[in-house]
Amino acid sequence: MGQDIKLTASDNFQLGAYRADPAGSPKGAVVVIQEIFGVNHHIRSVCDRLAGEGYVAIAPSIFDRTTPGFQSGYTPDEIAEARKFVASPDWDAMLRDTQAAIDAVKGVGPVGIIGFCLGGSIAFVAATRLSGLKAAIGYYGGAVVRFADETPKVPTQLHFGEKDAGIPLADVETVKTKRPDVEVFVYPGAQHGFHCDERASYDKASADIAWPRSMEFFAKHLAK
Repeated sequence: MGQDIKLTASDNFQLGAYRADPAGSPKGAVVVIQEIFGVNHHIRSVCDRLAGEGYVAIAPSIFDRTTPGFQSGYTPDEIAEARKFVASPDWDAMLRDTQAAIDAVKGVGPVGIIGFCLGGSIAFVAATRLSGLKAAIGYYGGAVVRFADETPKVPTQLHFGEKDAGIPLADVETVKTKRPDVEVFVYPGAQHGFHCDERASYDKASADIAWPRSMEFFAKHLAK
């Protein structure tokens, strides 16, 4: 359904991206921010799914500055390799690349952002710092708590798993306390990565609640 394209960030860095367009006239656009596994099969399938919902979807390859075209699966060895990318993340660079994706699709209508894992944290920070967005959704973003003193400029919704080994519920409570302006949902029994049907931690029951909830949120806030 989609195609690989190039984006140019504000510092003239060129990065790759995957873009999927709906069959009919788009309702708007959604920027999709990857997990630590790159713009892989799962992230592309999320873009295709959003296109099926009527949105132009674009996923920038935010690791291209380090390893162009990086894509990974979910074996223990692949997870260990992918984690190297976030040992000391360059937030400013990733946000520049995210802004490039927003700018690339803003002509089609209202723009939202959705991110998973690392991307969930980026989606939250994008809501507080970047321009051109109308709504933001983050799934299991472990660094959101670090940025929770920042105020989103657009309606924001966050999703966490109750049994996420990397995100203590105390962190989620901190986010809720500091950000009463943000919708926060916790899914009982769900682990990190519960939305990804290619991971061992996939939780269909939770994913089947979170995705429609996300689509309702976009439908409300990305209306033309």
